Amino acid sequence: MEVTTLAKLTQQELEAHLWESANILRGSIDSSDYKNYIFGLLFLKRLSDVFVEKATEIEQEENDDYGWHDPDEHQFFVPERARWSHIQIQTNDIGNEINKAFEALEEENTALQGVLATIDFNDKEKLPDKLLMQLIQHFSAIDLSNGNLSEPDMLGRAYEYLIKQFADDAGKKGGEFYTPSKVVELIVNLIKPEEGMRVCDPTVGSGGMLVQSVDYIKAQGGDPRNLSLHGQERNLSTWAICKMNLLLHGLSDHRIERGDTIREPELLGEDKELLLYDRVIANPPFSLKNWGREEAEGDEYGRFRYGLPPKNAGDYGFVQHMASTLNHQGKAGVVMPHGVLFRGGAEGKIREGLLKDDLIEAIIGLPANLFYGTGIPACIMILNRNKTEEQKGKVFILDGSNDYQEGKNQNHLRDEDITKIVEAYDAWEDQEKFCRVVDLEEIKENEYNLNIARYIDTTEEEEEIDVQSAVAELKKLEQEREEIEAKMYGYLKELGYGG
Repeated sequence: MEVTTLAKLTQQELEAHLWESANILRGSIDSSDYKNYIFGLLFLKRLSDVFVEKATEIEQEENDDYGWHDPDEHQFFVPERARWSHIQIQTNDIGNEINKAFEALEEENTALQGVLATIDFNDKEKLPDKLLMQLIQHFSAIDLSNGNLSEPDMLGRAYEYLIKQFADDAGKKGGEFYTPSKVVELIVNLIKPEEGMRVCDPTVGSGGMLVQSVDYIKAQGGDPRNLSLHGQERNLSTWAICKMNLLLHGLSDHRIERGDTIREPELLGEDKELLLYDRVIANPPFSLKNWGREEAEGDEYGRFRYGLPPKNAGDYGFVQHMASTLNHQGKAGVVMPHGVLFRGGAEGKIREGLLKDDLIEAIIGLPANLFYGTGIPACIMILNRNKTEEQKGKVFILDGSNDYQEGKNQNHLRDEDITKIVEAYDAWEDQEKFCRVVDLEEIKENEYNLNIARYIDTTEEEEEIDVQSAVAELKKLEQEREEIEAKMYGYLKELGYGG
């Protein structure tokens, strides 16, 4: 793609160009792997272009070359061996040179430690020099400096676009690092983060929920710069993708830890206690079998006060972790499979405890087949430690299962579906066959079962049949048929058929 100096790069051009880089790798590498290579190169090219842009600017304005050597002048200092101009001229052992560039970047920038080390380009089987030269040439055709982008957050948005494309490509595996953005938008609009808050996603994936929390605050006219973003992710390469995602969105004030949230929560304060948050937002893995029950038995943080979830379903492990990390005004929005609403045994006891303590504010039923790799219907559970007087002793239950756009592989929420749910939730009033404010007494009578169908009658009334008019209609049709038959026999007779 030719890049002219006059026309700035548009969002569409950037996305098309980046997706084309995936096509270069297609065939030689498994689709669930090549996202790491493309993200790595994109990140390297972006940091290099911005560094050169800033250093050149200083040189022109100050007539001095200190911008090329002084780390204090840059958000990220890019040493010579990590600059794109150095990578571009390599013809042998290119994978090794890229790895060295990553190492040099991590050495110079503490914020990048461990982020790029997860990507290994030095695999001649998968990535021969010829293929890497093609890829580097392809990335060289776009200038990713700030001055060449037509909008400020283009790169962050393009990165999100790529994450979605890779999730589509990876199918079932895509759900491990990506939640469909409309579902995220819905949760963010329900829990309404505000500037100055501390927001956490304990199963952060590639960071989309934190990014959309920032977008929401911007859209409300707030300043997201004083927002603290925290998260934890178990998968190492997904953790790296999340870090790059936030940095490419210009979100440098964040803390994303590596590790298993249930087994080893890492978001701790100086006192080694769990950090508390204003907003917690998450889409944990549905009914995770090996979730960490053994470790949970002697949990030193006291997270499982309502009971231990069963060995084969960790859903209430994550819910209780989130409840434990809310401050006294905190609110959480979490995606859960419907089973958590009605399953008995240990889960029933945990649900009863959460309800008795009045922590559950709302249950929002979602359409089936919204998520990658699973057709099971899910819901959003909203926890609130600071219910208003009007909300105390009540749970808002909404059935949003019928409002969606049907898709080839999965269904999608539309803008109007999100608006309908959020407006109903904000109004906190009953709407026939859609939502209800349910008293805890009624839930107690139902033995703390939260199955949406128990509270919202969604059966369609059958039209009453007027027997008399139906019989009259039938007679009329029979008469018409007799007339047509008589006419037809007349014609046949004329033609010499029949007696």
